[in-house]
Amino acid sequence: MLFNSIEFLIFFPIVTILYFLMPYRFRWLLLLVASCYFYMAFVPIYMLILGFTIVIDYYAGIYIEQSEGKKRKLFLTMSLIANIGVLAIFKYYNFLNENIGFLLKGFALENPIPYLKILLPIGLSFHTFQAMSYTIEVYRGNQKAERHFGIYSLYVMFYPQLVAGPIERPQNVLHQFYEKFDFDYQRVTDGLKLMAWGMFKKVVIADRLAVMVNQVYDHPFEQKGIPLIVATTLFSIQIFCDFSGYSDIALGSAQVMGFDLMKNFDRPYFSKTISEFWRRWHISLSTWFRDYLYISLGGNRVSKWRREYNLFIVFLVSGIWHGASWNFVIWGAMHGFYLIFANLTVDFRNKVIGIIGLKKLPLLYKIIQILTVFCLTSFAWIFFRAVDFKSAYHIATHLFSGIGEQLSQLTNRSFIDKNIFLGQGFANFAMVVFSLLVMETVHFYQRGQRLRTVISQKPVLFRWVLYYGIVLAILFLGMFDAPAQFIYFQF
Repeated sequence: MLFNSIEFLIFFPIVTILYFLMPYRFRWLLLLVASCYFYMAFVPIYMLILGFTIVIDYYAGIYIEQSEGKKRKLFLTMSLIANIGVLAIFKYYNFLNENIGFLLKGFALENPIPYLKILLPIGLSFHTFQAMSYTIEVYRGNQKAERHFGIYSLYVMFYPQLVAGPIERPQNVLHQFYEKFDFDYQRVTDGLKLMAWGMFKKVVIADRLAVMVNQVYDHPFEQKGIPLIVATTLFSIQIFCDFSGYSDIALGSAQVMGFDLMKNFDRPYFSKTISEFWRRWHISLSTWFRDYLYISLGGNRVSKWRREYNLFIVFLVSGIWHGASWNFVIWGAMHGFYLIFANLTVDFRNKVIGIIGLKKLPLLYKIIQILTVFCLTSFAWIFFRAVDFKSAYHIATHLFSGIGEQLSQLTNRSFIDKNIFLGQGFANFAMVVFSLLVMETVHFYQRGQRLRTVISQKPVLFRWVLYYGIVLAILFLGMFDAPAQFIYFQF
């Protein structure tokens, strides 16, 4: 079930009302049944896969806690193999098989391994990582094994963050399912406002940008220069609004019922360095890799070169996590390279900046840093968005092709409509730009504060104009169209 669908507009209030009317001791059961229904609305049969991993990890957690010595590690290993195995079969089997076939073809041999005709279960990577964090935390002694099978199942399946995160730690969520949350008007309205804000970013901005981006990225070989630059820039904004919009709806819907989920985005495009970008973008995944992979590889406790190697491995794995394609591997490797290059050249860059006196102009220096990070991440997004490597390579190598000739045509109205507005017309483009200005104005005033805190400080008239404006924009600019799937559902 999509958040941006009529079905969810019916599902959410019914579940929420029943939740507050129901006795505390039965609420976990309601949420579990609702979460099962929510997930089965996509492909019902895949509920069996989720059930399989839940049973494995539930018992693994208990056996890990009860065991000592090597047995604890054995049960953890079995749990990790089961989770990664399911992920490997459904997400990576055909990708690996395809590459094996390619290698065998080089030796004039046929690949005897059959391909599997299977669909990737929605959100498999997300709930797999959340399940793995549970058994790892139990193994490390940071979390007691959950004995209540229903509560543990709900930890994995809690519908607001089941499909695309945030990827929660058991310490943050499990205890909340035992707490008694009464109806709180302020908390409920704050949650609804956050949901509306997320829906605004998804329906009004991301989905409209998607139409423009698709015009170019679905036919990349017909384009060069300005339209490629415009589409690539717009995709950077689209993927942020799409994914952060989902996260806001997830956090808001959980907040309405009293649950507190971790923040997943913190104005990432205001970052001044790539490392800062990854502290602000998809925070739950970044911290997952930090806590369970980077630190396990040695983290910062190793030599300088080993630390850089560890960083590169983490980002390679992050790329693979995002998708079974060489495009995603390259995307991850690019971010790994960005970080390593930044670490190795920091002293040299500081000397150059000192010589030219840029630090004496802090505002200009900050703007240059933010624009640099945005351009680097946008360039990497090419490999994330393109349908295959060939398309990505063409886009990356033709961004500035024919720019001189194209710039000379900027007075041509038809050229502007086709290459700047990407064929969507001035009115649609202007509406998107206005929506972006609204979003960035909110982000500017937010600056580390909660959204509700920022809005509550404004005059009453301003607040209600903003509320009604957002709701009307959602209703009239896409809510009644065919709902568009969130980008990160494919992972």
